Amino acid sequence: MNEREVAEIRRRFRPQQTNITKIRGCCVNGRREIVSEFSPSLALMDEAEAEKFLAILKKTLSGTLGKNLIDLAFQTQQVVSSEEHGLLMKLRSSLLEDDEAVHALYERIAQSIELEGTYLILLACDRYDVPYRGKDGEALEDASTEMFTYILCSICPIKTTKPALSYQVSENEFHNLREDWLVSAPEAGLLFPAFDGRCANLYGALYYTKSAAANHPELIDALFRVEPPAPADEQRESFQCVLAESLEKDCSLDVVQAVHGKLSALIADHKANKEEEPLTISRETVRQVLASCDVAEEHVAAFEQKYGETFGEGTEIRPQNIVNPKQLEVCTPDVTIRVNPERGDLIETRVLNGVKYILIRADEGVEVNGVSIHITAPEEA
Repeated sequence: MNEREVAEIRRRFRPQQTNITKIRGCCVNGRREIVSEFSPSLALMDEAEAEKFLAILKKTLSGTLGKNLIDLAFQTQQVVSSEEHGLLMKLRSSLLEDDEAVHALYERIAQSIELEGTYLILLACDRYDVPYRGKDGEALEDASTEMFTYILCSICPIKTTKPALSYQVSENEFHNLREDWLVSAPEAGLLFPAFDGRCANLYGALYYTKSAAANHPELIDALFRVEPPAPADEQRESFQCVLAESLEKDCSLDVVQAVHGKLSALIADHKANKEEEPLTISRETVRQVLASCDVAEEHVAAFEQKYGETFGEGTEIRPQNIVNPKQLEVCTPDVTIRVNPERGDLIETRVLNGVKYILIRADEGVEVNGVSIHITAPEEA
């Protein structure tokens, strides 16, 4: 799914636009036991409560594609006869009315995901009459060629609030506010089937993870039986290691800045051109940058080999997962410097009297702990 398709489904989670009539769910305790189940009707709720339920579900479609929202693909044999795909299809075709299938999903999640404490599993099913979109991109509400029926699952931790002193305005009195349980934003979730080309793709699903550092591979395996992709943070760390280990002494400040600049430019161009398909880069993209920086051919070859060993031959990765276009960070064991990437020219490395230094040009506006300081030459001091 691309950003435009995700945004189109996200807009469904408003009381006046959704066809969700009720939500199914259960509460799971820290011992992986289902302690309660519920099935509230949105139609019978007051508007504020309905909006809160829909807002929680909507967050399962938030974040960055490739980092928080991950496309997963089933193999053909799984679609034909697998238990995991069959379960998702039962949930969808029954509009969540198949109690056996719903309980089977609850159990799969409860016995697989590793979360501390109590959490909720929320399920919703929506039927979206997809409006026809003309060549100019405008949707024609009266014209439709597709009914997109999908299920959405959100897994939300429940956290306790601390006791506090509360002021009751109507009574003009202070009262003790006791400990209470609050539903937090989803930790993980899924949408099935995928909405690809504004149509149902039964071979795909969209998986959500709140954390870019941990995407709960145990849950992906239990629900989809597919190889879970490496979390975004792990991809970044792996890429950094491949670059440093393969380039060795050629891994200079200038080279790293060049790689950062090239990938940041690709991200900026992709966004400016409003391209719908997600941006990915290949090993060749980085190889060309390294060659343009006069990196030794043997080190470029070493990078290509290590890239293939780490990510897989022919694997493309999303540049958003390995660089931050808004920030260039220089670290030592004791010092961290964050720089606007557009002003990378302010930094240089140098060896003075056998000692390695990071030099930063500071013409004006230098502050230490919020206090403006003056930098004077030795003779002036």
